[in-house]
Formats: sequence, structure tokens, C-alpha cells
Amino acid sequence: MATSLTSRKVAAADSASVPPRRSRVDTTFYLFLIPSLVLFTLVISLPAVMGIFYSFTDSIGFGEFEFVGFINYIAMFSDPAILGSYAFTIGFSLVTVLVVNAAAFLLAIGLTSKIRAKTALRTVFVMPMVVSGIIIAFVFNFLFSNSLPRLGAALGSDLLSQSILANPDLAWTAIVFVTAWQAIPATMLIYIAGIVAIPGEVYEAASLDGASPARQLVSITLPLVAGYVLINMVLGFKNYLNAYDIIVGLTDGGPGTATRSVAMTIFSGFTGGDYAYQMANAVIFFLIAVALAMLQLRLTRGKVSV
Repeated sequence: MATSLTSRKVAAADSASVPPRRSRVDTTFYLFLIPSLVLFTLVISLPAVMGIFYSFTDSIGFGEFEFVGFINYIAMFSDPAILGSYAFTIGFSLVTVLVVNAAAFLLAIGLTSKIRAKTALRTVFVMPMVVSGIIIAFVFNFLFSNSLPRLGAALGSDLLSQSILANPDLAWTAIVFVTAWQAIPATMLIYIAGIVAIPGEVYEAASLDGASPARQLVSITLPLVAGYVLINMVLGFKNYLNAYDIIVGLTDGGPGTATRSVAMTIFSGFTGGDYAYQMANAVIFFLIAVALAMLQLRLTRGKVSV
């Protein structure tokens, strides 16, 4: 009896000392992974590496080229066209992210309150996000260039009787308006998710203590959705830096170059003979996007819990 017990203990000790076998991965997983890796390499990784390579040359996109080192990068920082595109893009992104988040948050508050047909209203407000940006831009281009000037002429307003898209000082406001019109629904949905996640007992306790709706908004809702605000601000700013289709459909970068974004400036190098030069611009823009992505990960980690 004692011998049997001892042998069992020895066997258990031996089995505990043997490292566990690593489970084999089914080959089916690799079969699904390989096409994705091939597509990612051919569509994203390889073009990115080639773009970085050509940014150190004088290539025009085809034919022979020579290495020029950092000349393209140095020239960028004294090029008024590139500096102007960065100034416009950053300013446009800052204004748009503030407008979008303010409007989206107010709509989210209204659509989560006790009102009738709020589900139907949510559907109506979400519709702009499913329409293509270029289609929206062409529709508003017609409104700003034809309908609004006719209305202004009928009202006797000199300001409204001219298209704001032709005014270098006002064209950017039209771009902000149309971009916000399309971007507000997605931002609003994130705010609705944050507000709905707040326990109802918190508001009930505040009501019993005599807190007004405005006080509940400032002291309860805003602090508890602060993480969602941060996420929307960072994500929105990063997305608006890539503005392209709406600007093309509204102003095509005009009047002149007043509303030309960085993305438009980079794309112009593909057909304008500045391929390598704009590739250097694209590399700098890519580094800015990576820095914003890292900032987003750092700031938004664990910020959506309530």
C-alpha cells in the first residue's frame, strides 16, 4: 500500500516536471493568413518602402534617376506651397474637430433624453455618414455656387449673392461645414454609446439630491464621457489631416491654393513631375500620422470605462 502510494507520488512529480507540449497550429489558419500577408505586402508595405527609397532621388515617376540625399527634405521646409498646405490642413483640422465634437455631443445629449421618436431621429441623423464624401461635396458645390447666391440676390445681400467657394477668405468655412455635416453622425454615435453606458442610478441619486439637468450634465455626464471626448478629438484630428475628396469636390484646392490640403499637394506630384519631392513630403506626413497614432494609443488606453 505504501509502495503504491510512493510510486504515484513519483509519477505525479515526473509529470509535473515535464514541460507542457505546445499546441500545434492548424494549417488552415496559415492558409487564411498568407493571402492577407501577400496583399498587405504588395499593396501597403512594398509601395511604402519604394516611396521612401524614391524620396532620396530626383525621380519624376519614371525613367532614370539619381540619388540626391536629403535635398528634397531640406527644400520642403522653405517651400511656401508645402508650408501653406500644412498650415491650411492643421488649421482646418483643429476648427473641424471642435465644431464636430461640440455639435455631436449636443445631439447625443438630445437623442438620449426622454423625447419621442428618438430612435427614428437617430436614423435620420446617421444617414449622412453612409453617403460618399465626393457625392456630398458635389451636391454642396451646386448649393454654394447656384442656390445660395440666387437666394442672396433675392434677399438683396451682397455677401450671399456671391459664391463663398470663390472667396479665398471664406472658402475654408464651406469645407468645414460640409466635412462636419458628414462627420458628426459617427462622432455622435460614440457619444451616445458613452452616455448610454452611464448607470441610470447615478442620475436618480443626483435628482434626489436636487441637482438640475444642467448640473447633472456638468457634474456627471461630462466627467464620465471624458474618455470618449478624448477618443473623438484625437481620432477626428487624425482623420481630418487626410482631407481630400470633399475639398476636391468643393474647391479643388482653390481659389488658387487657398484650400489645398497636404494630401492634395502630395497627389499633385504624381502627375506634376515632382514625384520624388512629394514622396519626401509623404514620408514626413506619414511620420506625423504615426506620431498621432502613438499619441492616440497612449491617451485613450483605458479611457472608456465608467
